[in-house]
Parts: sequence; C-alpha cells; structure tokens
Amino acid sequence: MSDRSATFRGISGSTLKLIAIVTMFIDHTGATVLTALQRHPAIASDPELQALWQQIYNISRDIGRLAFPIFCFLLVEGFLHTHDVRKYAQRLFLFALISEIPFDLALKTGWYDPGKQNVYFTLFIGLLVLIGIRWITDNDSRNLFLAVIPIAIGMYIALKIDTDYNYKGVFLIAILYLMRHSRLYQCIGGAAAISWELPAPLAFIPVYLYNGERGLKLKYVFYWFYPAHLLLLYALKTYVIPALPL
Repeated sequence: MSDRSATFRGISGSTLKLIAIVTMFIDHTGATVLTALQRHPAIASDPELQALWQQIYNISRDIGRLAFPIFCFLLVEGFLHTHDVRKYAQRLFLFALISEIPFDLALKTGWYDPGKQNVYFTLFIGLLVLIGIRWITDNDSRNLFLAVIPIAIGMYIALKIDTDYNYKGVFLIAILYLMRHSRLYQCIGGAAAISWELPAPLAFIPVYLYNGERGLKLKYVFYWFYPAHLLLLYALKTYVIPALPL
C-alpha cells in the first residue's frame, strides 16, 4: 500500500500553533490595517467601498476568533508536559511585559493604555490558576471542589486588570484543564465556555484532531511573533495606509 493511502495521524502541536498564529495575525490585521483602510479618505467617501471593506473586516475578525481557544489548549498541554513550570511562568510574564507597549500601540490609542492588558497576561494568570488547582488536587483528589478557589481568584484578577479575554479566558483555561482526561469532553466543555464569542467554538475541531505529538520545534516562535507582528501592524496602520494614493 502506498504512502498516499496512509491513515490520517492527526494534527501535531506545532501545526496547532501555526493555525493559531495565522488566525491571530488575520484577526489583528483586521483590527488595525483594515480599520485604517476604512478611515482612508478615498474609501470613507465611497459607500460601496466602505461596505466592501467592512465585510472583509468582519470576515477577518471571525477567522481570528479561532486563535485564542487554541492558545489556551496549548497552554494546558504545555503545563502538563513542562519540566519546569516556574520557568514556564517566568517566560509568559516576561513576554507579557515585552508585549504590552506593542499591544497598546497596535490595538489601543497610544503607547501606554493602563486600562487593557495583552493576552500574555491572561495566559500567565491562567497558568497560575492551573498551578493552584494541581497543588490542591495533588494533596487530595477529593478536594477537587476546592479548585473553585484559584479559579475564582484568577478570574477576578483578570477582570480587575482587564486582560484580553479577561475572566472568560481564565475560565476557559481552567475548563480545558479540568476536562483534560477526555479529549471529546474537553472540546465540548471548551466550546461551551467560549460559545459567547462565535465562531470561536470551531477552534475545537483542530484541537480534537490533536495527536499528542510535538511536531516542529516552535517553542519561541509565538513568544516573539506576538510583539513583533503587533509592531509591524502598528507601523502599517500609522504610516503606510494613510499615505497610500488610493
């Protein structure tokens, strides 16, 4: 039998990460570049062009809804398989700090917006919640109901400092961890937890196909891609798009 007829072996972790990166980039392009295009005088003065670019914008944001649930799933997988959770947490916090100015420049009104924090803070808080849940349940699995304590604390902090996806994102991370023993239930629970933001639940189709393999070594790709692409999009929306001779 030829290799072409080989059985589909699922999606690796690196493939999932690339899906999340690409959909995130499309989403942020919509929020920055496409928004700037709609404000360009040549487009803003033409109702038909404005309607067309609005449709493209809506599609880009819908595609982008797939990214966050996948990143949350990969966070849980990283937590389950990391050899040093402390270094994992330190790395997330470091890039949360590195990414804050690029996040504010690209997606907010200036270089510093204390009212909103980037998604790394959500992932960092979510990781701390998972550490808390594991500490409680490792001591006594019968204490599972006490997991609500770190979950509630994490959700409150994310809401208070208004991280990207805030308390809802932390809740999703907790659900994915608590239901980790069954991929089907994990995907159903995750889809339900993010159902308030359609079409985000569709992200759990590729997650369900995850084969548990690492795939390509892309450990630091997302860490650096996140602030780098935000700076690129900031430059495009601020300096390139307004100067286009449309």
